[in-house]
Amino acid sequence: MLVVKGIEAGYGAIQVLKGIDLEVEKGEIVTLIGANGAGKTTLLSVISGILKPTRGEVRFEEENIVRVPPHKIVRRGICLIQEGREILSEMTVLENLLMGAFIRPGENLSDSLDMVFQMFPVLRQRESQLGKTLSGGEQQMLAIGRALMAQPRLYMMDEPSLGLAPILVNEVFAKIEELKSEDIGILLVEQNARKAFQVADRGYVLEIGKIFLSGSGDELSSNEKVREAYLGGRRARR
Repeated sequence: MLVVKGIEAGYGAIQVLKGIDLEVEKGEIVTLIGANGAGKTTLLSVISGILKPTRGEVRFEEENIVRVPPHKIVRRGICLIQEGREILSEMTVLENLLMGAFIRPGENLSDSLDMVFQMFPVLRQRESQLGKTLSGGEQQMLAIGRALMAQPRLYMMDEPSLGLAPILVNEVFAKIEELKSEDIGILLVEQNARKAFQVADRGYVLEIGKIFLSGSGDELSSNEKVREAYLGGRRARR
């Protein structure tokens, strides 16, 4: 579904990504972990068209989308759920969800709204509330629901558990697993490596702009270097 090949990118004279290769197939969750500053968000920005790379290709369903503008990338079926949720705080929950369907003008959205409300019943209860009045967990659910309204085939999620209480983290990751289907791929950037490996089919470890390791979720979670750097060392074995 998604093939990133030889991507180099940065900001001005600062090179952040130094030849990234990565793939996401239909029907799988792929996680990308790494320390702050490793380049995770930069890579998502390149894939979504926000940042243009200096070298390399991003192919989505066989098409090179490197020079495609962001709004057209959304229309092609890629949605980015940004770090910090970035909901429209002065709009209601319903208005936020309808904004997620901006690429579907004139369509009947009732079935899509019902699907979101079934996945996140609390959003139906908060339908008329302003986004800024929601809790952090509810805002994250709204951000995912808004992306669902666009009916994407590839979801990219940047730190969906950031700032959430543990019980809400579990709930959000359960919903991420529910999203996976034969026709949908998920690229998950997450600092909570333990939870990411639990839901991921495969993963990549990014260090200083390069892929350091890749493998299945089980392989990465049992790797000594990964355990020491991201899973709390030997205590992670218990």
